[in-house]
Amino acid sequence: MDVLEFLIPLALVLGSVGLIFFIWSIKTGQYDDLEGAAQRILIEDDAVSLPKGHEQPSEKTTSPSDPPAES
Repeated sequence: MDVLEFLIPLALVLGSVGLIFFIWSIKTGQYDDLEGAAQRILIEDDAVSLPKGHEQPSEKTTSPSDPPAES
């Protein structure tokens, strides 16, 4: 029974904190555009920018596993 004296207030506090954050997220507009995220993932970016040092290799480069070119 001593555990319930600790767990019941803890559950009430955690539930209140969760409710406060839920109300805060509604007031700041987190749930305003539910369809936008679903549509944005389907849009293709034509120009994908890569960070410096991560350039795409050209087609003329060979990998070490390629056999040597015969002349």
